[in-house]
Amino acid sequence: MNAVSKQWFMGLALAVTVALPSFAQEAHIGNLTGHAGDGKKLYRRYCVGCHGPLGDGNGENAQWIDPKPRDFVAGTFKCRSTPTGTLPTDEDLYKSVARGFTNSNMPHWDALAAQDRIDLVAYIKTFSPRWQSEKPGQPIAVPAEPAVTKESITHGGELFQKMECWKCHGQQGRGDGPSAATLTDSKDQPIRPYNFADGANDSRFKCGDTNQDLFKIFMTGLDGTPMPSFADVIQPNDAWDLVHYLRTLQIHRNSKENEVMKGSVPKSPAAAFGKEKSSGSGN
Repeated sequence: MNAVSKQWFMGLALAVTVALPSFAQEAHIGNLTGHAGDGKKLYRRYCVGCHGPLGDGNGENAQWIDPKPRDFVAGTFKCRSTPTGTLPTDEDLYKSVARGFTNSNMPHWDALAAQDRIDLVAYIKTFSPRWQSEKPGQPIAVPAEPAVTKESITHGGELFQKMECWKCHGQQGRGDGPSAATLTDSKDQPIRPYNFADGANDSRFKCGDTNQDLFKIFMTGLDGTPMPSFADVIQPNDAWDLVHYLRTLQIHRNSKENEVMKGSVPKSPAAAFGKEKSSGSGN
């Protein structure tokens, strides 16, 4: 092999090495270790149709899907236990795969074996160079939830007004605030605010179904969306008050919050704060 051919071959080998995902990538949860090489086969079977062979969210089904599939190359994830702007933990991704995402075409994959799910997490991490140069953020502390009281819920409603959450979510939490129609995500795709009032007895949010999950959303934000982190704006006890108030907007849900407030506020929670006329609802 002459010098020119050798140089060309080495350049090609380097390009291929850079272009291909690193199958040495691993994921760890407890005693489980995920391997990207095994995860690739599962990804090709279950995920490639939406997320695409390059993990960029451009699978053959993506054109029919709204909201669009996650772009793993960007390394930006909504559901995390870590501060805004940081990578999620392996456990965050593992839970997302198992849970799926309500109000989207991402189903839950909890029927897959635990090993399969952690292998998928390891492979997903090969798509973004962020995993090569950054470590996941440190999970935020979630303090014990205080008792649900009328005072807590009322204060949460006041914060809902003060922080202008209604501008996106609407006064009744239906996702129809005056800013709702203008919202886009980090890829300039239209995005809808969460509708708390929709669904019969539904307790799920985008990132889980517990009050602790909702608390994390306030304090970490949903990266890649207009929903910011409020960690620098409110104290943990205020975040809990907001959690309790937002639960009352889920009017069809049987909850401690709705039981506490039963008969103590007008039918519309927003009316209790004299803001009903400023909702900007298009309904």
